[in-house]
Amino acid sequence: MSEIQEILTRFWDQLIAQPSGPLAFRLILQPIMATIFAIRDGLKDARAGRPLYTWTILTDPAQRAGYLREGLKRVSRVIVFALVMDAIYQFLVLRWFYPGEALVTIVA
Repeated sequence: MSEIQEILTRFWDQLIAQPSGPLAFRLILQPIMATIFAIRDGLKDARAGRPLYTWTILTDPAQRAGYLREGLKRVSRVIVFALVMDAIYQFLVLRWFYPGEALVTIVA
């Protein structure tokens, strides 16, 4: 088997195995954490009297860049959390870290 086929096979097996394998709870934990962060940030914006995030991005060119930067900063916390969770999974199960697999898992 070629090296690329081996990588793709391992990659596919790990994506399929994750829902039933070790640390399967992270498939529930990651969306829950993303939801908690989103609700917390939304409430923080509401208390500060800020306009709706998406509406402001779509309708206010003057504030668009600032809101996008702030949104990226807020989303980066969730991405880092997902990366840490996947790295733990990979080290425990695979005994190695595969960045490409982690990227797909984080985005999916």
